[in-house]
Amino acid sequence: MEEKIFFYYTNDLHSHFENWSKIVSYFNQKKEQRKAAKQASWFLDIGDHVDRSHSISEAFMGKANVELLNHANYDIATIGNNEGITLDYDDLYHLYDHASFQLVCGNLQSVNKDNPSWLKDSYYSITDSGIKIGFIGLTAPFNAFYNLLGWNVTSPYEYLDRHIDRIANNCDIVILLSHLGINEDEEIARRYPDIDVIIGGHTHHLFRTGEYVNKTLLTAAGKHGTNVGEVILTWDHYRNKLVQKEGYVTNIEHVDRDSMTGVKLDEYQKQADQILGETVVTLTEPLEVNWFQSTKLMTMLVDTLMEWTNSDCAMLNAGLLLETLDAGDVSYRDIHRICPHPINPCTVDLNGNELAEVIRGSLTKSLMELELKGFGFRGTVIGKMVFAGLDVELEHQHGEYRVGSIRMGGKLLDRNKTYRVATADMFTFGQLLPEISRAKKKHFFMPEFLRDLLVHALKTKF
Repeated sequence: MEEKIFFYYTNDLHSHFENWSKIVSYFNQKKEQRKAAKQASWFLDIGDHVDRSHSISEAFMGKANVELLNHANYDIATIGNNEGITLDYDDLYHLYDHASFQLVCGNLQSVNKDNPSWLKDSYYSITDSGIKIGFIGLTAPFNAFYNLLGWNVTSPYEYLDRHIDRIANNCDIVILLSHLGINEDEEIARRYPDIDVIIGGHTHHLFRTGEYVNKTLLTAAGKHGTNVGEVILTWDHYRNKLVQKEGYVTNIEHVDRDSMTGVKLDEYQKQADQILGETVVTLTEPLEVNWFQSTKLMTMLVDTLMEWTNSDCAMLNAGLLLETLDAGDVSYRDIHRICPHPINPCTVDLNGNELAEVIRGSLTKSLMELELKGFGFRGTVIGKMVFAGLDVELEHQHGEYRVGSIRMGGKLLDRNKTYRVATADMFTFGQLLPEISRAKKKHFFMPEFLRDLLVHALKTKF
């Protein structure tokens, strides 16, 4: 006799709540189908459900996201980096206190006290027919950030080396909820054949019908809840083994919305608007925003960053500020709207030659007009780099900037001197500005976001 077992999942929603009521509606349909057919099913989230670029997540520090997962009757979840490193220690420690689902993450530990009661490294569940399923959760080890917040994330390979035999020997099927990214998922599949299925996220990859690495099924549903995933496993009771693994992704664009979820989201939005509605400053004139010019508001933010971090100089891209602040009362909701990014201030040590290369690279047309998605950036284009503590001589020809002399405190940059440079942590990832990403000495300021510095600047300078 063969039995089919079903798993439905979301990954990397990033608080795109415009899709959430459709997801709930679709999952409710599947719950009813599986119940009617007396088939086992689980509903899973693979992390980055929370994203503080949305005002609901910001106002409730992620707890509304957990309540939405409760309301949708999820069974198991793991955490992503947006839960892990965009909340301060206490907010993360208590984030899942009232979760009605099980949170699994094997490589996350609290540094200064016992792990929260909701955190399990693995979890077992049994079907009515007696098939035992082991769930593992793992998240990306961004310890440069986690350690500053009071957490430690060990290598996923270290965890699996120590525990995979125990877990596999105690169950019939092993499923990994991985917020590690596609490259790590593929490597784990190569190293650990006892893992039957890896449900992935973090790198927003999409496997419409699943992919195999050796005998492990890899699956993932992209980002932002436009698709949801389904895994179907077939167990042969006579042979006492798993005989088929299938992975599918479904686009939910045309799914009807769940009305109760819509009402709940409307209520959260009203509450969020109230929570974030406190006046920060009253402006007598508007503060303009322009992605390709140095404006008063942007200059003030960069100056504040340099002061806040006690740096020799600072630089931020003008695309970080999305909209003009109108004259009149400005609330935290307004600040969040124009600077929604979960991006932290940071400093890097660069010598004069490296700093000059960063300045030149930052002012290229290709970078300024780059439509970036990721690294915490929630805007449209990078925009022009704005500096504090530096006098940069520029010529503008044919849409490109030519950098002439660069001075600090009236003196030309010393090519061999080391400078402390403040910027946005997004430039420490990838290859946007290679000299910054390769810098050996970096310091991240946690849990402040750049918008917290903007609030500080507006309160103290107006």
